[in-house]
Amino acid sequence: MFNAKTDKKTAIFFADGCEEVEALTTYDILYRAGIPCTKVSINADEYVKSSHEVVIKCDTTIDKLNFDEYDMIILPGGMPGTPNLRACDKLCKEIITFAGFGKGLAAICAAPSVLAELGILMGVKACCNPSKEAELESEGALVSREQVVVSDNIITSRAMGTAIPFALAIVKYYLGDGAASYIKSNILYSG
Repeated sequence: MFNAKTDKKTAIFFADGCEEVEALTTYDILYRAGIPCTKVSINADEYVKSSHEVVIKCDTTIDKLNFDEYDMIILPGGMPGTPNLRACDKLCKEIITFAGFGKGLAAICAAPSVLAELGILMGVKACCNPSKEAELESEGALVSREQVVVSDNIITSRAMGTAIPFALAIVKYYLGDGAASYIKSNILYSG
């Protein structure tokens, strides 16, 4: 049974070709922490097929989502999930709006490139999958090779192998060190 520990609401966006481990690990850890997280399909229906052909049923679609009710947009990576997210005009418009209001943005693996292309990472310390580092640099990001980088309201991470620390950084962002440490201990994560 889900037990909310905050009134802050997050939304994780699923595109065909997404990296399912990055998306679902983040969702799982936020659920365990009591952070409301809505799974949102950018497709016309709730179903998305991941990069490894796993079919995921989301809670809703982007066309039905009221972005004003949310505090953070979360982007998993994957190919072609990341370019599919970038091609979603409604999502990109909302990402820019969130950035303008200082609302939370989190992206992992290749997905920080979406933030970079939208001009959000100019002068911001961030990390991403090594295959996208040159792209981030060309858009003015201060590229780091840390597993996770938190720069004010923007959280970025490197790849599927950093999905747990990425999700824990979101937990810490909303609920503090104690909650993140509790979840880390509870799932026996030693990283």
